[in-house]
Amino acid sequence: MIGSKSARRLGAVSRRKRRAGRALLVTASAALVLTGCSPSDIPPMIGIRKPASVQGDRMYSLWQGSWVAAWAIGALVWGLILWAVIAYRRRSQAAPVQTRYNMPIEILYTVVPLFIVMVLFAFTARDESRVLQPVAHPAQTINVVGYRWSWTFNYLDEKVYDIGTPDQVPTLWLPIHETTNFKLTSPDVIHSFWIPAFLMKMDVIPGRTNQFPVTPNALGTFPGRCAELCGVDHTRMIFQVKVVTQTEFDAHIAALRAAGQVGLLVTGRVDNNANGKQGNTGVGGGS
Repeated sequence: MIGSKSARRLGAVSRRKRRAGRALLVTASAALVLTGCSPSDIPPMIGIRKPASVQGDRMYSLWQGSWVAAWAIGALVWGLILWAVIAYRRRSQAAPVQTRYNMPIEILYTVVPLFIVMVLFAFTARDESRVLQPVAHPAQTINVVGYRWSWTFNYLDEKVYDIGTPDQVPTLWLPIHETTNFKLTSPDVIHSFWIPAFLMKMDVIPGRTNQFPVTPNALGTFPGRCAELCGVDHTRMIFQVKVVTQTEFDAHIAALRAAGQVGLLVTGRVDNNANGKQGNTGVGGGS
């Protein structure tokens, strides 16, 4: 009798090992298949258009990889749940063996999520550092001023500016395939400079200058908006981004200069020109 019980116990252990081995084999096969994928093999993400900037392409790939990992982990978890439901379904009225704890499984439950978080953090930190890496010699440097309730765009190299109001949507002009370094400032409250097509967003904070580079790689007109709830007319803080050829960009700069929009604005208030006392209309270097 004792021998038969031992044999049955050994048989049950052997079956569990075989089932665990098959599950591990399926998991390893799925992981092997996924490692052979490249970003171009992954279908476009629903709700996210293809980025219109070089930096956006990197962010897009990061999102794709994160979703692939999420789907793979979800499939594994659901597979293990279904396997446990089938493999350990009730076969008799006898109570199953009661286990107080399983140290290897509990260690696994702790280590695997920690490993997943560390991997996602490592890829995110890598891409964030590359996207925000300062450019030594950008083709353009633009000071973006977010104020209640619109935007000012100071083209620092050309010493001209453009300004909008809630009723007159401003347009930011950028030359294609040229790196522009944005410097973000605010004279009043916190805003957020967001261009969805570039997959880039950064807060505009009073007393602090945030900056990041962007290299547009697609011609066209793209919407932009404030993504920080900044007050009563927050929803009206919209703007447009127009990516054009270098010739068209130079013509626009010349048009701003001909219109007398010369100098630097640090607020959203302007009189006849941008040259004035700081805190009133702005400070500038007119040419």
